[in-house]
Order: sequence, then structure tokens, then C-alpha cells
Amino acid sequence: MNRRIRAALGVALTAALVSTVAPTPAAAHDRRPTVLALPDGFQPEGIAAAGRYAYLGSRATGEIYRADLVSGAGARLSPPTGTPSLGLKIDPRGRLFVAGGTAGDARVVDARTGAVLARYQFASAPTFVNDVVLTRDAAWFTDSNRPVLHRLPLGRGGALPPADGFTTLELTGDFQQSGTGVNLNGIAPTPDGRALIVVQSNTGTLFRVDPATGVTTAVDVPGQSFANGDGLLLLGRTLVVVQNRLNQVALVELNRAGTAGTLRRILTDPDFDVPTTVAAALGRLYLPNARFTTPPTPTTPYSVVAIDGR
Repeated sequence: MNRRIRAALGVALTAALVSTVAPTPAAAHDRRPTVLALPDGFQPEGIAAAGRYAYLGSRATGEIYRADLVSGAGARLSPPTGTPSLGLKIDPRGRLFVAGGTAGDARVVDARTGAVLARYQFASAPTFVNDVVLTRDAAWFTDSNRPVLHRLPLGRGGALPPADGFTTLELTGDFQQSGTGVNLNGIAPTPDGRALIVVQSNTGTLFRVDPATGVTTAVDVPGQSFANGDGLLLLGRTLVVVQNRLNQVALVELNRAGTAGTLRRILTDPDFDVPTTVAAALGRLYLPNARFTTPPTPTTPYSVVAIDGR
């Protein structure tokens, strides 16, 4: 092949590569907001997402707010309860499962109408029902003041149990309650779906929980601490760990059983201001800024930040 032909092929190959990596028109003109304003004074904590909508709970009043992730507009879905609305998850039937914090309870809310479908009183003070995860047959809730998980069994077709139809699982093994601060916090399933992963905020440790026995084992992530660990989210085999006061998100690649993992990446963003929980939607991760280090007032601004989670 002569020099002129080789040069021509090189130009053609370069042009092909450039056209392959150039952004598509949709990506280049993506008008979705990366910061979504919430009502002043809202004090968000939990977030859940379905389609183009995110649902956020107020730790101050219990109000639930629905935000359009494409337009940035939003409105109240469910009115204040006088008790917190913390961790949230939404199921395929359009039901929001809401952790009730110091109220020691959980609510199930219709994501279309805001109506409360059911309420469960797990415990009385001292209690802090903090986060929730949905599995194939149950909703599991953490309690930051107690070494337990609360389980709502889901019947055929997702049927909700009666008001007293929950169970409480005592945790044993490696997990030990530590002091009076926030202990158990976020919760997620293992990649194989056979167990649960929880984070202990004040020690920075991840634990695998056997849902049948309550036996816990520390997840082996060499050389890593997840101090201030808050919300958890499993995406495939990647565990997303929000570290609230560190203003960062850790991505941990787990083995299928969830017994060990490797830190893959740390994500941060200049718009973070103590993010607490995380939801995946529209190819992004969305995190509410709880702003724990800012004294709350009725006019304090709050927001949700969107980041690329790859």
C-alpha cells in the first residue's frame, strides 16, 4: 500500500472515530435541570423515583412532594403529618413506602393521589425508623436506635398486611449497636437477592444480614470506611453509598452474595450540601440536599442534585 493511500485511510478512520464519540443532538441539548429547587423550609431526607417523577419526604413535617425531573416543576402530593417522612421506596404498583423516623412507624401512600393506604406502628421511643428497601416479598425498614429490622410481608399481588401484620428481626453476629448516635441507616438487597446490606453510619461499616436469622457479617471492602453512610442503592452489582456530611458518593462493586466488595469510584459535586439518599432515574442519580449543617428556617432553600453515576 503506498503512502498516499495509507494517508487517505488514516483521515477516514479519524473522521469515523470522531463521529462515533461526538454527542448526539439529544445529549448536547439536554435541558433537564441538574439542580431542582424544593419548597423553602422543606428539609428533605428520602427520595424515590419512577419514570420522570421523584418523590421526596420532609423530615420536618412529613409532607411528601412530587417533582418532575424533566421540567423541574413540582407540587405537594401528601400533606404534613406532624411526624417525619424519611426513607422512601416506590413499588411497581405506584405505592410509596415511607419510614417514619421518631414516630416509630411506616406509611404506605398512593403515589397518584397521596392517600394513605396503610400505617404500621413498629415501636415507641426511643426509635428512629430511618430507611426502607423493597424485596420480592417484603418491605424492610431500619431503626437507627435499635439493632433490629422491621419487616412488612407482602402477599399475593403485593397485598399489604393488616396493621399488626409486621415482624421485627433482632440482629446478631458482627453488628453491634454503638452509642446513642445514628447506627443502622441505609438498606439494600444483595446482588443475588438472598440477603440484605445495611450501613452503620457511626462506624462506617457495611453489613450483610441474613433475613431468615438476623445474623450479620461485616462486608469485606479492603481499606475502606463508609463513615456518615446514609442512603444505599443497588444497581446491578454496584452498591451506591451516600456519605452525607462528607458530601460524596461511594460506588462499591460487590460479589453476588454481598459478602465482599471493591471500591470502584468516589463521586462528588460542587452542588452537594449534605446529600442523604439517592434514586436512579432517566440515566442519572438524584440526591436531596438535607443541609444538616445549615440551621433550618421556614425560608431556608433546599434542592435535589442530579449527577452522572457511571
